[in-house]
Amino acid sequence: MQDALRLCSVSKSFGGFRALDSVDFSVQPGEVHALLGENGAGKSTLMNIACGLYAPDEGHVEVDGKVVTIAGARDAAAMGIGMVHQHFKLVPAFSVLENILLFNPGRPAAEVARQAGEIAAKMGFDIDLSARAGLLGISEQQRVEILKVLVAGARVIILDEPTAVLSEDDGRALMSLVRGLAEGGSAVILVTHKLHEALEHSDRITVMRQGSKIAETRPAEMDRMRLTTLIVGESIVETPKPSKHVGGTRIRMNKLRFAGEGGRKGLVDVSFEVKDGEIYGIAGVSGNGQNELAELLMGLSIPSEGSIEIAGFGDVTRAGPAHRRRHGMASIPVDRYRHGLAGGIAISDNYAINGVLAGKYGGWGWFARKKARAAAAAAVETFDVQGARGTGQKAALLSGGNAQKLVIAREFEGEPRVILAHSPSRGLDVRAGAAVHDHLRRARDRGAAVILISEDLDEVLLLSDRIGVLTGGRLSAEFHAPTNRSDVGGAMVSHD
Repeated sequence: MQDALRLCSVSKSFGGFRALDSVDFSVQPGEVHALLGENGAGKSTLMNIACGLYAPDEGHVEVDGKVVTIAGARDAAAMGIGMVHQHFKLVPAFSVLENILLFNPGRPAAEVARQAGEIAAKMGFDIDLSARAGLLGISEQQRVEILKVLVAGARVIILDEPTAVLSEDDGRALMSLVRGLAEGGSAVILVTHKLHEALEHSDRITVMRQGSKIAETRPAEMDRMRLTTLIVGESIVETPKPSKHVGGTRIRMNKLRFAGEGGRKGLVDVSFEVKDGEIYGIAGVSGNGQNELAELLMGLSIPSEGSIEIAGFGDVTRAGPAHRRRHGMASIPVDRYRHGLAGGIAISDNYAINGVLAGKYGGWGWFARKKARAAAAAAVETFDVQGARGTGQKAALLSGGNAQKLVIAREFEGEPRVILAHSPSRGLDVRAGAAVHDHLRRARDRGAAVILISEDLDEVLLLSDRIGVLTGGRLSAEFHAPTNRSDVGGAMVSHD
C-alpha cells in the first residue's frame, strides 16, 4: 500500500545542535503509527517538519507518493495533514467555534458548528461551542484542538500526546476514536509517552533517541519493559515509597467555597490538611474543581467562604502569591510553558525570579546577574536539565521534560515547606517523569508538605501517602496508602 505520508532521510539542526539525523518515517492509510522517545529525542521536530512548521535541512517529504514542499500549516491542511499539538494554540479570548473557524477559513459558521457538534457527540465530549476558550479547563482545551483538525477533514492526523490531560475514561474514548479514524481510512500518527497506548492501540511503533531512529517494530513483538529499554537505554521501574517520618500539620484548608467560571463546578466545603513529610494526592476526573483548588492554594483567587492556614504564619486566605512564597510555598503549575516559565527570556533569568523577589540576587534598581547565572548553572547540573547550551539560552528551546526540571529547580531553591505540584509529569517521558517523582519524594523526605493534584490516577497512587477525591467540587472520599486502584477510581465516578 502507498504511504499517505513519508519523511525520507530527514535531518534538522538548530545552531550547532542536530535535532534530527537522517530519519525515515512513514504512515499508511488505515494505520495507527506510534512514535515514542524521550523528551528531546526529536519527535516534535520530526512532526513539525511533517506539518510544515519547519523545513528539513536534508531529505524530503512525500504525500501520497509525491515529493512536496510544505510551507506552513495552511499548506499542510490543503494536503490533508493536521496536527494536534501538545501545547495548545487556541486564542483565549475567542469562543470555541471561533477557534475552530480560524482553522477552517472560508467555511460557513453554521456548517462548521454542526459538524463540530456531531464529532464532539461521537467522541463523548461535552463542549459548549459558544464558551470562551480561555475559560475552559485544560482537558476541554485539548478536545477543542482535536476538533479543529477533525473538522478540517485531515486524512493524516498527527496527535501529539493527545491523552496527556484526559481522564482515563476520556482517554479510552479517544483511543477508540483513533482506532475508528484508522478503520475509516485515516492515517494516524500517535506521539505518546504512554507505553500502553502504543502497545494496545497502534499497528506500528517507531522509537527515537537523541535525534535518530533506533527501532521500528510491531506491538506484538514488544512489552513495556523491552519498550522502555529501547526508549531510554535502560530499564526504569517505579514503585511506591511511603513516607517514614510524618510531622505536624503544615497547611490546613477549612470549608473552602469558590464559584467556578464558564460553567465549571467550582468548590463546595472542601476541607483537608497536609502534614510535614507527606504527599497528599488530589484525584478526580477533569473539571471537578482541581484548577480552582490550585488557584486558591497559590493565592491567585480568593474563596467566597472558608480559610487557608499555614503553620507558623496563621491565616493566609487573602494573601497573594508573593506573600505565600515568602511563607515557604512553592508551585509547579499545570502548564509549565504558560505559567511556569517566561519562554522568551534566558534560563538564568527564569531560574532567578524567586531569588530576585526574595532579595537574593539584588534589590531595587540592580540585579546581580553574574551570581544568578552561576546559581542557574549549578541548578541545571544538579537537576539534570539537558539541552541547555548555556544559561543564556531562551527557556522556550527546552523540551517539555527539561523545562519541567528547570521549574522544579527554581521552585525547590531554598527548600520550601509547602509544595503544590499540579500534574507534574504531564507529557513527560518515562525517565523525565521518574526524575520529577524522585524530586517530589526527596522534598517530602526532608520534611516538606506536598500537595499533588493530578488526573493521572497511576501517578496519584504511586506518590501519595494520603489521597483525597474531588467530585463535583467536593472532597467526597479520602484514602490512606496503600490503597487499591478500584476503590479510588470508584470514588472518582460514584458521586457525580
